Amino acid sequence: VQLVESGGGLVQPGGSLRLSCAVSGITFDDYAIGWFRLAPGKAHEGVSCVSRRDLSRAYADSVKGRFTISSDNAKNTVYLQMNSLKPEDTAVYYCVAREDYQEYCGGYGFNEYTYYGQGTQVTVSS
Repeated sequence: VQLVESGGGLVQPGGSLRLSCAVSGITFDDYAIGWFRLAPGKAHEGVSCVSRRDLSRAYADSVKGRFTISSDNAKNTVYLQMNSLKPEDTAVYYCVAREDYQEYCGGYGFNEYTYYGQGTQVTVSS
């Protein structure tokens, strides 16, 4: 199983980035896929997730209205479109996956996922 993130980088406040998570080795339709982030000195924070077959999506309050998660089943890829970025969004972003048959994915902590990507750095700074 592999989760490969891409799309991180340095962006000015107010800018946008799109993260991608290419997933292989699993039956995509049976998995919840999420994004967590880890900022220096802080614990892992759940950012967003999409349940199996895109039945539902969940967002942290801190990113609602600015971030959008989406999935492309044909490409086994999940995206995180991040707009109106703020310095406090600076973190390493991790893609995570777990086999899950629930319609709602927002209640799982970082350690409750099974597979993890290597992380991609997002830095928001002027």
